[in-house]
Amino acid sequence: MVLKQLLGIELPLVQAPMAGIQGSELAASVCNAGALGSLPCASLSPNAMHRELAALKAQTDRPFNVNFFCHAPPTPDAAREAAWRAALAPYYQELGVDLGSIPGDTGRKPFDAAAAHLLAEFKPAVVSFHFGLPAPELLALVKSWGSKVMASATTVAEARWLERHGADIIIAQGVEAGGHRGMFLTDDTTTQIGTFALVPQIVRAVSVPVIAAGGIAEPRGVAAAMALGAAGVQVGTAYLLCPEAKTSPVHRAALKSEDASHTALTNLFTGRPARAIVNRLMRELGPLSDLPPAFPLAAAALQPLRARAEALGRGDFSPLWCGQHRGCKEIPAAALTRQLMA
Repeated sequence: MVLKQLLGIELPLVQAPMAGIQGSELAASVCNAGALGSLPCASLSPNAMHRELAALKAQTDRPFNVNFFCHAPPTPDAAREAAWRAALAPYYQELGVDLGSIPGDTGRKPFDAAAAHLLAEFKPAVVSFHFGLPAPELLALVKSWGSKVMASATTVAEARWLERHGADIIIAQGVEAGGHRGMFLTDDTTTQIGTFALVPQIVRAVSVPVIAAGGIAEPRGVAAAMALGAAGVQVGTAYLLCPEAKTSPVHRAALKSEDASHTALTNLFTGRPARAIVNRLMRELGPLSDLPPAFPLAAAALQPLRARAEALGRGDFSPLWCGQHRGCKEIPAAALTRQLMA
């Protein structure tokens, strides 16, 4: 009830923002079903962000969440970049791809003043952050619109830090969750624990509402999270086969195959740990490796390989994000939302 009153939603469920896999259509469908749809903006240009926000507003009059990253921009390291390209060179040769086709920009940028001023036109009910929180002046600007602030914590220490620095709601992200770990106080992956161990610890440690995330894909998981003190749940992977998602054909095929039963944390695709279905690149180079440049620079050198392999119907070099469950359903997002909260 606390979460529903705080956010103005009917169902205590947040659709996880999934950059590169979804846009306004999925978010609007979840919002219209009574939950909190989310629009990922970390990889959108200003024009694309404005276009997607306008489209979302046109599709729903319900509260929605807009998500951003808060990583520190990396310092380019020529030697590390050269080593990364050298490691990938055999794959370029195998697929007949020119190393000179590597783009110079990955498109992933942290939340900044330009994004904040663009967002001010829309004043979303919720703004969420991954990898910590933005600078205090930017956070104050977001709150000045009346927006509530959510952020991901993967440890109790991160949850306490987020509460001290102004988060209104904390997402307890268990290690089962697909996609990027929200970790920001440490890069030690041994600190990452399961959702149903993490949630009660964070609930005891903070006074703000806690949302459980990671491995939740059915009503029993929702009930279990609430029994442990969560005010709501966040669900991502379960939506990947919905028609409103922009999940690629190779990603959809992997999610529907037995391959989806084997996921692992990997830093190969972006430079930060994230959970994905184990594929060729992860088997041969990782899954965790010292080779990739710092986040998000690692992604650039993989883009041409990914494009060529996907054109051949293969996900060898694609980030096949997926949580530790087999709960994806090929049904409309609104129907899935209602099923999860049944």
